[in-house]
Amino acid sequence: MREALGGLTVRGRAFLAAGVTALVCAVLLDQTALARVGILVVALPLLTAWVVSRNRYRLALVRTVTPQLVAAGQPARVTLSLTNDGRTPNGVLLLEDQVPYVLGTRPRFVVEGIGTGWKQVVTYQVRSDVRGRFEIGPMSVRVTDPFGLVELGRAFRTTVPLVVTPRTVPLPQIPLGGAWTGSGDNRPRAFATGSAEDVTVREYRRGDELRRVHWRSSAKVGELMVRREEQPWQSRATLFLDNRAGAHRGHGIASSLEAAVSAAASVAVHLTHRGFAVRLVTATGEDPSSAWHVRGADLNTGPLLEALAVLQAVPQAHLDTGWLAEGTHGGLTVAVFGAVGPHDLPVLRRMQHQAGSALALAVDAAAWAGATPGDGAVQALAQQGWRAAALAPRDRLDAVWQELGHTSAHNARSAVRTPPSTASQAPTSRPATGVAG
Repeated sequence: MREALGGLTVRGRAFLAAGVTALVCAVLLDQTALARVGILVVALPLLTAWVVSRNRYRLALVRTVTPQLVAAGQPARVTLSLTNDGRTPNGVLLLEDQVPYVLGTRPRFVVEGIGTGWKQVVTYQVRSDVRGRFEIGPMSVRVTDPFGLVELGRAFRTTVPLVVTPRTVPLPQIPLGGAWTGSGDNRPRAFATGSAEDVTVREYRRGDELRRVHWRSSAKVGELMVRREEQPWQSRATLFLDNRAGAHRGHGIASSLEAAVSAAASVAVHLTHRGFAVRLVTATGEDPSSAWHVRGADLNTGPLLEALAVLQAVPQAHLDTGWLAEGTHGGLTVAVFGAVGPHDLPVLRRMQHQAGSALALAVDAAAWAGATPGDGAVQALAQQGWRAAALAPRDRLDAVWQELGHTSAHNARSAVRTPPSTASQAPTSRPATGVAG
């Protein structure tokens, strides 16, 4: 009862004050009729508070979010399933779901006519232009009487997460280069050439497809021989993202870091669709939750984009090199850099030396700070052997990626046209090439 009296609304308190005033005036003026009115006005909010306090409602809530992983700018639908498990009917319910401000305004619903076994489903949409991981809920419930004199509050404790991934841009097909480690651009072609020395064969078994028969080996052995199943080769790509705070400029969604994260997400999706297993490495080292995301999986529900969704700037000044101590060489490395300093050059050289092919997108952080755009990062990367292109605030990511592909093709054609005498006099280090942004 004390809780119900504390839940009196402005109208309920006004009724109570008016009733007390009427009783005082009735005593002073000796008006019996006025006293009756005062008793009625005082009794109404008190009786309502007693009834509401005796109401033992049992509401159950099931909240679902579809999908739970959504790209920035895309809507997600929240479904609320409410049921009344109590035996007594309830009054009017005022429902308000707690939603972070970046997802929109808090949805509010008014529900009435709640009886035993009552059930209702309500839905609403949320949308965020900011990446991140957000909690939807808990829901607050306020029970009120039909007169609006008393209002009691309750709250559910359950919440549901919603992960908003960075925006992605479809990227065109470009020659990636690099030594192959499996399927992808440089998939082994031994089975297609049909050489008995290069092809692993076995005897024919019932049910084998005739198109797998290796006729040269069959003629040599004198019985049908078929090619073995292709080995599960798999190309691997390392996606590096420089998320140091000192390497980027700007704040919020208009910062160079957000542009770098969006570019990294687009490259991750592109490489996965091309058959690569992708791992994410940041300035603090390799992310264990997204190491070697297997090809063929749905990246939109994988851990790599989730890691990019919650990635934040780190205050450290130097790049972590622990992931470079694996001793493996070859494969593809695609990096997204911000501002590059002289102390970063040894790390860039090690990264390029360990990769079979090293491509870089250099985010022009100076342009995000309002300064004159420059190509200092591209030149520094090119001097270390990277194939690099600059990404300015107004540049289209797909166009810059295509430009990076033209650079790769140009370098390949130049290498083919190099005379043997010139190649023999060339230094052992890789040629430094790049594209000015």
